[in-house]
Amino acid sequence: MEYGKVEPKLLDKIDLKLPKDHPQTKAILEKQKPLAKPKVHVGMAKWGIPQWVGKLYPKKTKATNFLEEYGKQFDCIEFNAIFYQLPTLEQVKIWKSKVGKDFKFCPKFHEAITHRKRLKDVREELDKFLSVAHELGKNLGPVFLMPHPQMGEKHLETIQLFLESIPKEIEVFAEFRHPDFMTKKTLVDEMYTWMEKKKVGSVITDTAGVREGVHMRLTTPEAFIRFVGNSLHDSDYTRIDDWVKRIKDWNKKGIKETYFFMHMHDERYSPELSKYLIEELNKKVGTNIKPLTFYNDPEQMELL
Repeated sequence: MEYGKVEPKLLDKIDLKLPKDHPQTKAILEKQKPLAKPKVHVGMAKWGIPQWVGKLYPKKTKATNFLEEYGKQFDCIEFNAIFYQLPTLEQVKIWKSKVGKDFKFCPKFHEAITHRKRLKDVREELDKFLSVAHELGKNLGPVFLMPHPQMGEKHLETIQLFLESIPKEIEVFAEFRHPDFMTKKTLVDEMYTWMEKKKVGSVITDTAGVREGVHMRLTTPEAFIRFVGNSLHDSDYTRIDDWVKRIKDWNKKGIKETYFFMHMHDERYSPELSKYLIEELNKKVGTNIKPLTFYNDPEQMELL
């Protein structure tokens, strides 16, 4: 992911601390009853990274087995690949056969819907996307919408009409990248209040170069976090520490479920930060997320 990328030498000059929660977040969580066991899912955005062989995947793992090995380590994936190319239903069946019954695919709406046709006259394209979602069945997690970054205030009605066209049984989150949705307070309040009413979740994207995306504004008692690290720069770990504290606080207040997806501008390093996140969540939040196994760690391998 190139979004929000900055030069490493500039990272120490950016305030990367998490902002306080928006009042809307507080109001939503106050209505909830805290769960005895917090539901937190950690995943990444891809499974097909060859450099993970010998680290996240066993040595000599073939590309055809990457998803199977990914599914042994994580319980979800932010499924960006569908944005670029819709799979056949047969391909979906193959993917489902490689993961467990509780594994969740969280697909991004296809680019023909969001970028080519910009959410207008997309009935045919949406039906194709929904057929894939239906085929995923119980392996379908939340889906997320990112309207074209050029879609701002004048496209508000188009965005809302599209969101209303999605079947109610599908859990949807939305991320906005047009500056209007980050700087125009009246518009932002109108959109996020509407999302709360319609039970559309809000995506929080934490990347160094676009701090406005870290709006800390939930519209449902669920969170969908897209975190973009910087190749294991020291700030990556302090930012994760901040998120662990915030997730702990949200769990105490009653959030129902949190999905946290790890990105890197260089995806080779996503497993390391994911491993750190999971360990910290288990230690400080009380989650019971399966720790990652690294096949290049002699101490870990002795325990297998």
